[in-house]
Parts: sequence; structure tokens; C-alpha cells
Amino acid sequence: MARILGIDPGSRVTGYGIIESNGSHSRHIASGCIRTQQKAFTERLGEIFLGLQQIIDEHQPDQVAIEEVFVDKNVSSALKLGQARGAAIAAAVVAQKPVFEYTPRLVKKALVGKGQAEKEQVQHMVKVLLSLQGKFGLDESDALAIALCHAHSHTTLSSIGGR
Repeated sequence: MARILGIDPGSRVTGYGIIESNGSHSRHIASGCIRTQQKAFTERLGEIFLGLQQIIDEHQPDQVAIEEVFVDKNVSSALKLGQARGAAIAAAVVAQKPVFEYTPRLVKKALVGKGQAEKEQVQHMVKVLLSLQGKFGLDESDALAIALCHAHSHTTLSSIGGR
């Protein structure tokens, strides 16, 4: 069983989800959001870094999976997202955890079967696959989806001789 930390980076809200998985069966360990409080962007990056360091120290994941940046219409938002993602990756690297990256489209396809799935469809599949009840925010369920995508992808790659 591998313990996987999934991260959905954001400059104001960074979702995280921790699962244990053998590739065919996954179990929810913890999940939530780091909600930055500072107004200055650089200070928010520090909050993301420190928050994820604490989560890594507490839950000791074996691997980290993170969503890749996509550029929609707002280039400025994409740049900020990239920097938040960098802070998250730095926290994993400092903790000497291997980092794996997945596009939003691949995560959606892995969980729902189509790359254009809505966030609510992904959230529903996360709840089904992890047997979860109650309400979860979209950032939290996206992070769990990234962890699940990695669990399934990594198992497949390992079985065919990939990484």
C-alpha cells in the first residue's frame, strides 16, 4: 500500500487529499484545504509551503501527485497558479518525496471516463471510489481525485515496466 498526497494548488485555496492505495483499492486518510490568510501574494506562497510541510510531516506520504497548470483566458491567474504550484512542489521536494504531475484532463478521464467532465462529476466519483459521505469542497475533492488518478496510473505504469 502506498500513501499518496494529492494536491490541487491555488493561491488562495490549496486542496489536499491523502489516500492509501494498492492501485485497485484505495482508502481515504485525510483531506482538506489550506486557505491562505495573507494579502501579500508572496506571503500566501509561504503559507502554502509551510501548510504542506506540516501535512507531509503529519501524514508521511510516500508519493505526491499534483495537478499541472492549465492556461485558460487569464494569463495572470495562470502565472499565480504556477507559483502556488511551485511552492507546493518545493514542500514535497524538501521532504524528499517523489512528485508526479497530471493534467486536469487526465485526472477527469481517469475518474469519470471523459476529459471534459464537470467538477461535480469528479467529486461524485471521488465519493463513490472512497466510500465517503457528507460534503466536500471542490478543491478538496479535486486533490483526492489527483491522488486517485496517480494511484491508478502509477500501478498501471509499474505493471508494464514504467516508473
